[in-house]
Amino acid sequence: MRQTLLFSFILLNFTFLSLSVWADDEVWILININKLQLEVKKGNKTIAVMENVAIGRGGAGFKKRVGDDITPIGTYRIGWINNKSSFYRFYGFDYPSVANANEALLSGLLSKKAHTSIVNAHKKDKVPPQNTAIGGRIGIHGLGKGDESIHKMMNWTHGCIALSNDQIDKLKQWINKGTLVKVK
Repeated sequence: MRQTLLFSFILLNFTFLSLSVWADDEVWILININKLQLEVKKGNKTIAVMENVAIGRGGAGFKKRVGDDITPIGTYRIGWINNKSSFYRFYGFDYPSVANANEALLSGLLSKKAHTSIVNAHKKDKVPPQNTAIGGRIGIHGLGKGDESIHKMMNWTHGCIALSNDQIDKLKQWINKGTLVKVK
């Protein structure tokens, strides 16, 4: 009995150790809203930095409604990729997250039904509804045919993170559906 418990304990620890090693090797994206910078990370190591990103015209924080032009702060995954976007290329977040939905529900901004839909989508590893009261269709995109000089002068998006088309091309090598993105 003791040997079985000891073996189970060792096996369980090995499993967790293996998972943590894999997680440390995962490529992920950090958006620093104060520095207006995107970092590509592998574990804790920064492997690329992109400067002069643009965020929402309303700054960053908790999105309270569709059209508030706020870039949501939080942790997301890339839920879909549109390589034929009018913004050149679009990497859509699985926004709203469960944390966003919980906060919106407690603030009275989201119905219980909408909250449940968001939570259930995340439980199934699906993209949550994108037509919620607190917005949707948030992600990282290029400029398309937009003016790069305006992009460098001001935050101009409706809540997304914008890069130049050259930067979005460079980012393509590291980003896939499921890539972790932290906006802080």
